[in-house]
Amino acid sequence: MQILSAGLLMLVSVWCSSAVAQPDMRISADLGALTSGQRSAIAAASGVMREFMLTFNAQDPDGWSKTLLFPHVRISSGGVVVHPSRDEFVAQMDFQAFARNYNWQRSAWDSLEVIQVGPSKVHIAVQFTRYDAEQNPQASFDSLYILQPNAAGRWGIRARSSFAP
Repeated sequence: MQILSAGLLMLVSVWCSSAVAQPDMRISADLGALTSGQRSAIAAASGVMREFMLTFNAQDPDGWSKTLLFPHVRISSGGVVVHPSRDEFVAQMDFQAFARNYNWQRSAWDSLEVIQVGPSKVHIAVQFTRYDAEQNPQASFDSLYILQPNAAGRWGIRARSSFAP
């Protein structure tokens, strides 16, 4: 029965995250005309952000970790956490504890705005909201996500600075 409940929760989680479209990635007017390299970087970053939220809501630590670059840095709650490797990150992620601690069932992007961009790095100011199982918003948070490609050219999130705990 517990396996069925966990499977049902994952199915609902995936359905909710895929049923809610990602908002359009806005581009700050301060950036002016973009080069083709900047436009390509924004397109790559947009795909990573979409996959980040889909795998997070699916409670898939392996898939979620593939949207990040390592070492990965998270600044929040007055501290800095550096995850040196993908394996370490996956091993420490406990979605069940996260859900209990924050009365969480899913999250959604409210806004995504590119505030700085170069051909090899994108800074995105985001706001996201956490929802409970009844789809009531629990809290919204502003954050900054920094994305770049790794040595092999795969884009990922290198760092997150968030007001979320």
